Amino acid sequence: MEFLTFLAVSAPAGGEEVGQVARLAQQFGVDGRILFAQIVNFCVVAFLLWRFAFKPVLSTIEERQQKIAEGLQHAEDMAVKLAETEARQVETLKQAQQDAQKIIAEAREAAKALLTRQTQEAAAQVEETLRKAREATELERERMIAEVREEVAQLVVLTSAKVLDRELSDVERTRYSDTAAREMAS
Repeated sequence: MEFLTFLAVSAPAGGEEVGQVARLAQQFGVDGRILFAQIVNFCVVAFLLWRFAFKPVLSTIEERQQKIAEGLQHAEDMAVKLAETEARQVETLKQAQQDAQKIIAEAREAAKALLTRQTQEAAAQVEETLRKAREATELERERMIAEVREEVAQLVVLTSAKVLDRELSDVERTRYSDTAAREMAS
């Protein structure tokens, strides 16, 4: 109360207004000393709360916001890296497909070349077999002709011997055989 009285006395002008405030404060039971003590207590409690409660909470909140921001930045970086990796993967797959197509084309060309070479080799073997068969046939033909000539010559000699009714000497047989052979050859 003394505080309000002090305010009322120390106010220079408008003392009437201060008197009204003092009466109003008295009507509501406001004591100036208690009010002052409560203001000081409130300031001390507010300072202590600020110092030991709000400041650590605010710093914790700030740290969490920073961590969240770092996490978001990290997530964005990972998204960019993921996009880059996917792009590289797509490019690698395209390159692998191109390489596979190239290998397949080379394999086809190699298969064609091999087929052509084997076909040529088979044709050459067939030609060689045919040549050998022709040679064998020709040799067989010549051998058979020689045998036929020899048999014909013997038949001529035998026929000549029977026609002449005598036995031919070896020289005459040879001469008749050679003559018959020459005539058959021409």
